[in-house]
Amino acid sequence: MGVLFMLRVAVGICYATFSASAWSVNNFLITGPKAYLTYTTSVALGAQSGIEECKFQFAWERWNCPENALQLSTHNRLRGATRETSFIHAISSAGVMHTITKNCSMGDFESCGCDESKNGKTGGHGWIWGGCSDNVEFGERISKLFVDSLEKGKDARALMNLHNNRAGRLAVRATMKRTCKCHGISGSCSIQTCWMQLADLREIGDFLKAKYDQALKIEMDKRQLRAGNSAEGHWTPREAFLPSAEAELIFLEESPNYCIHNSSLGILGTEGRECLQNSHNTSRWDRHSCRRLCTECGLQVEGRRTEAISSCNCKFQWCCIVKCDQCKHVVNKYYCTRSLGSAWSRGKGST
Repeated sequence: MGVLFMLRVAVGICYATFSASAWSVNNFLITGPKAYLTYTTSVALGAQSGIEECKFQFAWERWNCPENALQLSTHNRLRGATRETSFIHAISSAGVMHTITKNCSMGDFESCGCDESKNGKTGGHGWIWGGCSDNVEFGERISKLFVDSLEKGKDARALMNLHNNRAGRLAVRATMKRTCKCHGISGSCSIQTCWMQLADLREIGDFLKAKYDQALKIEMDKRQLRAGNSAEGHWTPREAFLPSAEAELIFLEESPNYCIHNSSLGILGTEGRECLQNSHNTSRWDRHSCRRLCTECGLQVEGRRTEAISSCNCKFQWCCIVKCDQCKHVVNKYYCTRSLGSAWSRGKGST
């Protein structure tokens, strides 16, 4: 009775927070090992952070991590084994591992804390291990337990998903950094104490986006793989794929045309999407989004003037508040359309 109540509470929290997500974090938790209910809220938060990072990384791409793509199991057969699928699995697995690891180091769980296994040992010239290293071993174990348990498939696609789950966890390890603190008389820094620290999830997202761009297409003997149930351990990704590719994202099928709306595949198309044009403080790739989303998809770029409200003329008042005025200003936004639209439309558009 107590376990069931805790499960309902956790699911209730997740439903209130993540009800907009198409793949259900609730199902994620319900199907997960019930002995690990302690971690359900952190797992849900980690999964959601992975979703948000996916949306950020693909905000100006033809495929922009839509809600209907966010499913972490293959049994419904609604999703292809594309490179986009590989990223979803990797970033979701990484998000869960990242959150669990951080919460562990912060003392949120009774069962774990900092990784102090190397403390006191010499790490290199002029420094020793010490402080609070993030416990990635624990975070990796819990992430694997929850995320991999969602995979119910018995074929090449299931193995691909498990492989990319692991690639996401390896990305968390690969982006960790050594952080040090100086010790010595008068700040001489004669010796340093160092520990390993997680990178921000944004950095992990950037790392995995680069992996996505270089993802490997795998040709496999699907009949052989169908004979083994990867979810039950008869096959593992390490047995199926080259060891040298264990940290790479892999896919089995080419991506469909994301320019055109296709309801049967759940593709929304790019018509009506906003794009960036003449935008400062953005990457060169993002500045080309109007060409990528509109022009190359047979659409035109339409500019629209809209009114925005933001804080301005802010002043500090003693003590201790900041008061701001609300100022209106006109901003130019650009969208992919099929018609010329307004008089000042850019026609085919430039990037």
